[in-house]
Amino acid sequence: MRDYQRDTQNGRSVVGHARLTQPELAARWRVSGRTLEKWRQARIGPPHLKIGGRVVYRLEDIEAFEAEQLRGPA
Repeated sequence: MRDYQRDTQNGRSVVGHARLTQPELAARWRVSGRTLEKWRQARIGPPHLKIGGRVVYRLEDIEAFEAEQLRGPA
């Protein structure tokens, strides 16, 4: 999905990809779509949106969730 974002260098609005679909997130994390469905039911993982019957995840929520999962020395 597309989302309008502010380009910080020149101050104009640009179209960017700020959301991932379930298949895109599954590919990013190398898990099945069914795994993401189970995690949503169990309230595990990043928050999701349901838009027009489709589940999407905001990139900022995905990155925040990934950062929370870091273990060990940074």
